[in-house]
Amino acid sequence: MSKMNFKRILLVTMTLLTMTSTAVAGKYKNFKVSTYIRAQDVARMEDEKFLNQTWETVSSQVDLDKIYLETHRDAFIVPEKTLLKVKKFFQSKGLEIGGGITFTRSEPSDFETYSYARPEEREQVKHISEYTAKFFDDFILDDFFFIDLKNDDEIAAKGNKSWTEYRLRLMADAGRELVVGPAKKVNPKVKVIIKYPNWYDHFHGLGFNLEEEPVYFDGLWTGTETRDPGSAQHLQNYLSYNIIRYFDNIAPGKNGGGWVDAGGIHMSMDRYAEQLHLTMLARTPEIILWNYMQLNDVKIDARMRAPWQDAGGNSFRYDEMVVPFQKKGKTVTPTTMARFADVTLHETDKLIGLLGNPIGLASYKPYHSSGEDFLQNYLGMIGLPMDMYPQWKEGQQQILLTQQAAKDPQIVEKIKQQLKKGGDVIITTGLLKAMKEPLGDVAELYCGDLKAIVNDFGFLGKSDREFIIPQVKYFTNDAWEVVSAGRPLTGGVSGYPILLRDTYSKGMLFVLTIPDDFGNLYDYPAPALNVIRRAMSKDVGAYIEGPSKVALFPYDNKTMVVENFNDTSVNLRVVVNTKVNSLRNLLTGETYKPATLPQVVPGWGRNRFFGYADGATVFDITLPAHSYIGLGY
Repeated sequence: MSKMNFKRILLVTMTLLTMTSTAVAGKYKNFKVSTYIRAQDVARMEDEKFLNQTWETVSSQVDLDKIYLETHRDAFIVPEKTLLKVKKFFQSKGLEIGGGITFTRSEPSDFETYSYARPEEREQVKHISEYTAKFFDDFILDDFFFIDLKNDDEIAAKGNKSWTEYRLRLMADAGRELVVGPAKKVNPKVKVIIKYPNWYDHFHGLGFNLEEEPVYFDGLWTGTETRDPGSAQHLQNYLSYNIIRYFDNIAPGKNGGGWVDAGGIHMSMDRYAEQLHLTMLARTPEIILWNYMQLNDVKIDARMRAPWQDAGGNSFRYDEMVVPFQKKGKTVTPTTMARFADVTLHETDKLIGLLGNPIGLASYKPYHSSGEDFLQNYLGMIGLPMDMYPQWKEGQQQILLTQQAAKDPQIVEKIKQQLKKGGDVIITTGLLKAMKEPLGDVAELYCGDLKAIVNDFGFLGKSDREFIIPQVKYFTNDAWEVVSAGRPLTGGVSGYPILLRDTYSKGMLFVLTIPDDFGNLYDYPAPALNVIRRAMSKDVGAYIEGPSKVALFPYDNKTMVVENFNDTSVNLRVVVNTKVNSLRNLLTGETYKPATLPQVVPGWGRNRFFGYADGATVFDITLPAHSYIGLGY
């Protein structure tokens, strides 16, 4: 071989390596950003004009690393010719390519799924899986790998089982037999991923099997949409973070990312941006912006600018997002929500690399359990950092148990062992009501059907409204109220426990009263919330003081993020349970010096829950509306 030919080959090889490196190089430092195209929209891309125009709109406003092309939705399969054409087009743009499947027969008909008791429909599911595996080395099942049908065939197949028992077994087997197995026969290296939606506390009722499916699927994805907390699914903002952590703990290393749609953007740009930001705070490796056509079609509207933007200083700044910007030497005028996603994720990317691994107050939610649904997300919104596990978590100083824990027949014995080791157990009134007799061997407490209307927390403040709580009964001097409420409590005639404590062996049992409407947790006055946060901060090492709707996200490298979800600015205190010299703003480098500690409020044997622990360090910060701050110590 001549030197000239060798040089040419070397040059070509280096060029190809450079192109390959460029094609797979991420546009973000700490995660990938992807999008997803529905089957019907993939089919529309047979029209090259449509294909090029949508790509120009989307790609000019948001940086993407990967795109998922769906092969099937609503009994429609994208033709092979079109699928290959669209796949080649996006590969030419330097994107990674994955596949997707939605196993619906008709979304408009209440998300009608396939009937897995019918042989012909099972065969169709198997065919779709095999077809998709031909074209992709990884593909995701969108939200709908469950069953919501009660036709005569399903009724006959169910027999004497409950619907939950039948559906859990049916879908766990269908995943193996109709999706993963057939796909791997066609393409042995294919990775089959199941994406779970955001309504995790109801999964078992429709056949999503979180105990078995994450074991044999190659990966899972997480729906982190929270949208409008007051309508539809009623999911609180905090879920966008909390659900990622829960799925991480179900299948460590297999949770591929979060998934956010445009729902909630009608409330404001901030509501959409918060979902993206919270998803990434959980340190997930990838996010899917659902979906490509929303990025193309949802136009920027001045009504997306919230009133609190006028105050300035916000983390998500509408006015900056909508001004023209430079990209690849061109001036781009933002036109769609894609720009909101791009700015939010690039800003979040600057913070994520400075954070460690998420930590929090361990909360045990057994597989397929029900009761006090989604409560942990409300607790996250009052500043208690949640970390949910499907198994009992050993080695913790504190464990939180909601009514869901009653699913475990050994729960009382586990509670005893935790207390005998000198740890704390925090139970909710929902669990106490569900397990009065078994728990009586630990503490003789009672929570029945009696209710109280309260609004006054005594020297810990008053609520702006009255609300209903369950009444907790106990033996005087056997258990003690840490936080109480009445109507009124000060100068009144009745009071009821909000936070109750009892002892057992070397440990302490707490009962946290949960209002009938979980949203009334946000009505607890700040001083009462401060006591609750302080009592439950042992494993975190820090807590916040201030109003509700402010969340704390702690990490194991002595960093944290504090985020304000209120429509107004809030003054907060960050309390570190040890002596530190300063707090630093992770992004700006600004430092905060310790505040002067107030005197401890006197109380009958309760001083440990009021004031500050010896060696604690307190810092004052102010957070604008719908804004966050990263802190380190």
